[in-house]
Amino acid sequence: MSWVHIPQDSPFSIANIPFGIISSKSGTIPRPAVAIGDCALDLKEFAEHGGFKPLDMIEHHLGAFGETSLNAFAALGRAHHRLIRGYLQDVLATETMHPWILRDNESLREQALVPLSEVRSHLPMEIGDYTDFFAGKHHAYNCGIIFRGPSNALQPNYCHMPVAYHGRASSVVVSGTPIRRPSGQILENPAAEVKVPIFSPSRRLDMELELGAFICKDSSLGEPISVDQAHEHLFGFVLLNDWSARDLQAWEAVPLGPFLSKNFGTTISPWVVLADALEPFRCAGLPNDTTVLDYLNEASRENMFDIALEVELTSKRLAPISVREY
Repeated sequence: MSWVHIPQDSPFSIANIPFGIISSKSGTIPRPAVAIGDCALDLKEFAEHGGFKPLDMIEHHLGAFGETSLNAFAALGRAHHRLIRGYLQDVLATETMHPWILRDNESLREQALVPLSEVRSHLPMEIGDYTDFFAGKHHAYNCGIIFRGPSNALQPNYCHMPVAYHGRASSVVVSGTPIRRPSGQILENPAAEVKVPIFSPSRRLDMELELGAFICKDSSLGEPISVDQAHEHLFGFVLLNDWSARDLQAWEAVPLGPFLSKNFGTTISPWVVLADALEPFRCAGLPNDTTVLDYLNEASRENMFDIALEVELTSKRLAPISVREY
């Protein structure tokens, strides 16, 4: 339980405490925050006014909360993320061990707690690279049907290795950013013997609900990371909409993969759910009848997260509909 009011349907419970970047009328420069109920806790104000004083071991890292992205905080590593998240959970708890820090500190509450309705969310991290993994067997199968039919939906390599390509990092935007329908070459008649494209706005614009993962730990060029060490490199997760122009993709993707059909925009949610917050939801993944090579064979079978995701689609022609299946 938290002394901060948390509506029953809020995704920002005290068990979550996601991190993001906000600005507001009182502070127009973007800065780190956590979401709790209907409020954002401004971590820059919180840090500058002694909010982290009981955590003397992070004293030299408080500058991370004055940055305009979460990169510096992410770079502190999983142990610091766990420590700081746990401390903030205690500070926000009804029976906090540190009531003088915020719960009973009216001055700091007024400075650091900002209604979410009064903040603007920004891209949470500076993104230097973006890799799009073809994760999710059902998703891969359904996409494969679109381009190759059900008999050849999954390529031979799919069950043997992670399949991915590099996307355009500069077109990853925060939720709410308008996305323009792309134009490019499409085939009006894909079944025609002589295939001649036309230039047109995409007629088959698609969306994909995915889970985006942010990395927090460097790796050295040429030095591999073992599959059982990979979790230490995970910072947190966001919801991700991988916008796709399927008609452009069908024509341009052979032989090197998608280009303009996939990199015109990728939308992510503004709040990063830290990796530790999802630990209670670990589970085994779908069974794989294919034996993977040793370097991909994880020691733990519980290497997935049991997360229910849902999409609601609304258009000018259709009433809202929910999509819950694959």
